[in-house]
Amino acid sequence: MIDLRSDTVTRPSDAMREAARTAEVGDDVYGEDPTVNELEARAAEAVGMEAALYVPTGTMGNQVAARTHTDRGQEVLCERESHIYKWELAGLAQHSALQARTIDGGPRGTITPEDIDAGHVATDGHRAGTGLLALENTHNSKGGVAIPAEAIDAAAEAAHDLDVPVHVDGARVFNASVALDTPAPRLLESVDSVLFCLSKGLGAPVGSMLAGSAAFVERARRHRKLLGGGMRQAGIIAAPGIEALSNVDRLETDHANAKTLAAGLDGIGGVTAAEPDTNIVVAGTESPAEAFVDAIAEEGVRASAFGDYRVRFCTHWDVDEDDIEEAVAGVRRAVA
Repeated sequence: MIDLRSDTVTRPSDAMREAARTAEVGDDVYGEDPTVNELEARAAEAVGMEAALYVPTGTMGNQVAARTHTDRGQEVLCERESHIYKWELAGLAQHSALQARTIDGGPRGTITPEDIDAGHVATDGHRAGTGLLALENTHNSKGGVAIPAEAIDAAAEAAHDLDVPVHVDGARVFNASVALDTPAPRLLESVDSVLFCLSKGLGAPVGSMLAGSAAFVERARRHRKLLGGGMRQAGIIAAPGIEALSNVDRLETDHANAKTLAAGLDGIGGVTAAEPDTNIVVAGTESPAEAFVDAIAEEGVRASAFGDYRVRFCTHWDVDEDDIEEAVAGVRRAVA
C-alpha cells in the first residue's frame, strides 16, 4: 500500500529511534528536561525567534497561541479555509471564547492589507474588537501553497498598524522555505509567533514547536499546561525532533515527487491536477471523492477526500520515485 494521505504517516528513522532510546531526560514541567530544552533552543533559532515551546500537536500550538495573544471575546481574522478555523474543532471558541471573522483569500489563500483593513473591528463599548490575525504558510486547503515573504510582510504591517498581533500556522513552513528558496527566519521576521510541525515532512514521530518572543513563550507555557500539554520526561519524544530539524533540505525531494505525481494524475481521464508548490497535490475528480478514494485503495493507493470532488495526495519521505510511478498506475487502473 502506497500511503499518500498525509506526511504525518511517516515512520521514524533508525537515527530517531536511537536518539529516543538514549535521550537524557528530566521533568519538563519543571524545565528540567535537557533534551526538550535543547530542542526548544534549536527550534527557536531555526525560525529566527527568541524562544520556543514544545507542544504535543500542531493544533495545540495554534490554540495556545490564540489564547496567549488575545483576550476572551475578541475576534480572530483568518482565511476561511485555514486550518485554525476549519480543522480544529472550533477551538478558538471552545478554548479561548474567541470569534472568527473569516476572509476569502482567493485561490492561494493570501490575506491582503485591504482584507485586514476591511475585516478589522475596533474595540469600543459594544464590540470586543480584533485581537489576532492568523495566517497560514503553506496553506493546506489551497494545496500546499507557499506564500512569499513579501505577502506575509504586507499583512503583518497592516495588522501591526492596527495594534493587532500576527500568528502564523506554519505547520509546513519549511516546505514554504524550500519552495521559495527563502530562509524560514526571513519568511517570519514580520510576525509575532509561529507554529511548525516536526511530525509532518520533517519526519519526527510526534510533536510541534510554538515560537515567538521570550515573553510570549513564558505566557504560552501556562496555557500549554491549561490545555493538558505539560509533559514530564518528554526528552524521549523530543530527541527525534532534534533529528528532524536536520531534514529540511530533503523536503525538496518531496516537492519533486509531488510534481511528478501531479503530472501523472493530470494525464488520467477524469482527473485534473495542477503543478503544486510543495508536497501537496489536490486533484479534481469527475466521480465523488469518497468513491474515488475507495476505488484507488483497492489498487493499493491511499489518499484523502478533500471535498465533494477533490482528493488530496501528500508526498513524504516514506515514498520514493518508484512509489509515485506505481501510485499513478494504480489510480489509472482504478479510473479505468
